[in-house]
Amino acid sequence: MSDKTNSHDIREKQLENAYKMAEENEINCTGCAQTTIAAILDVLEIESDDAFKAASGLADGIGLTGDGSCGALVGGAMALGLVFGRERKDFKNPMAAMKSYLLSKELHHDFIQKYGTCRCHDIQTKLMGRTFNLYDKNDMKEAGKLGMMAHCSKVVGNSARKTIEIILNEKNS
Repeated sequence: MSDKTNSHDIREKQLENAYKMAEENEINCTGCAQTTIAAILDVLEIESDDAFKAASGLADGIGLTGDGSCGALVGGAMALGLVFGRERKDFKNPMAAMKSYLLSKELHHDFIQKYGTCRCHDIQTKLMGRTFNLYDKNDMKEAGKLGMMAHCSKVVGNSARKTIEIILNEKNS
């Protein structure tokens, strides 16, 4: 087996693992930003409890409101920033953040291609025909009946996979 074939196989395994881990995280733990970033960190073997913890309020469009960017997108962007972002020592240099901006833009573009939007409520409407107030018991039950967890776990899986793809592409360029 050639090195090129082996590295391709390793890459495909990482992409597949990112998707599966994120999907399982969402089903078992919920919290799309955290479930996304947890899978990415695990696949890349990065320990960052602070980044994981910082993602906790970013589920369902921020604070379970549905009115914001999908947490899976935000978790992916956080991971891109963690790997390629501007460091504090470069804070006064606006251009030092450009790589993370461009890579996050690529992830955003992928979301727009897949879902037509990055806003949580709009993704819910596209996938399930309506939005849900996750603080309301009746809406929560209805979300369960309409398979919200299955839908959201795939969105999370797709985001984690695409984020890993972007990271691997950038590291290999």
